[in-house]
Amino acid sequence: MSSLMNLKTFTDIRGNLTVIEKIIPFEIKRIFYIYGVDNSSRGYHRHKKTVQAAIAIQGKCRILSKSGDNTPLQEYLLDSPSECLILQPEDFHWMDNFSKDCILMVLASEFYDSNDYIYDPYN
Repeated sequence: MSSLMNLKTFTDIRGNLTVIEKIIPFEIKRIFYIYGVDNSSRGYHRHKKTVQAAIAIQGKCRILSKSGDNTPLQEYLLDSPSECLILQPEDFHWMDNFSKDCILMVLASEFYDSNDYIYDPYN
């Protein structure tokens, strides 16, 4: 099941510094960004093995997630670079409502493998 966590952030008159250290529950093997999104939705899949950590490092977007047939749909608004959404492999998820300036950074536990993707949604 997906879960939201706060990243350690230091704030003073100079600005903010957010640290990602010893908090991500997996070894990071891949990092990718999603940005410049029009009115499209992205995702619509789950994984066999890959765990992901999603951070809106700029702007905002919505992530919807469902972890099984009999589980409720979870909705998250990512609008702060100090928040991180952990998506487990069983979380069928998609992203939408991207602001024009949104940059969604995703940290992944596995290298890209097209065979790791499952596109069948839960009921």
